[in-house]
Amino acid sequence: MESINFAKGYGKVNPAEESNPISPASRRRRRIIIIAFSLAVFLTLLIASLITVLLHHSASKSNPPQLSSNSADPLKTVCSVTRYPDSCLSSLSPLNSPPSSNPLRFFNLSLHASLLEVASLKGQLPDAEAAAKDCAELFDDAASQLGRSAESVRVEPGVAVLTEMRISDLQTWISASLTDLDTCLDGLAEMGSAAVGEWKVKVQRAMEYISNTLAILNNIRSLFQTFGLAMP
Repeated sequence: MESINFAKGYGKVNPAEESNPISPASRRRRRIIIIAFSLAVFLTLLIASLITVLLHHSASKSNPPQLSSNSADPLKTVCSVTRYPDSCLSSLSPLNSPPSSNPLRFFNLSLHASLLEVASLKGQLPDAEAAAKDCAELFDDAASQLGRSAESVRVEPGVAVLTEMRISDLQTWISASLTDLDTCLDGLAEMGSAAVGEWKVKVQRAMEYISNTLAILNNIRSLFQTFGLAMP
């Protein structure tokens, strides 16, 4: 009897074993689908991040930082971009009549003040000093560079004044005049007479005026934006 029962039970399998197992091909397809989905999600997040960065960069370029502006006193706003605001105010205040808020006019006034200051130096040279001759030549060159700059911004009506090329030329010429005065001071460094000391102060004041002129030029675009004016 036991042999018969054994024979009847032989060959039976567990119902769980009757279900078809997942084939290797199906596993590979499932793995590929999961990987593809993960890559799609990753690429979507990456593209979204790049778009966010580009939009932020574009917004930053289209909205440059503005200078703090005091509409009641444009001259102070202009002089605030310079390294020597006190000398900027003292040199431009007498010339700013009638009052203006045009950055180009302030640049021209500062350039004019610088040219007058440099021109006055030559007549104050201490004749007894050996460096006077060298400084006289340097002053002539500095005055020539500033005069060239002043002539450059005198254009016919309707002609663009502050083009990229003209701004670059102005920066070169004004910087050259500043270098001329600095070279003169270097030649006086070893002289300790009282006359030279007083004269060096005057040269340094002229250098401050020129430095202010260059600073106004370097910030001219921001100044026009601050005052809500179009570049000429």
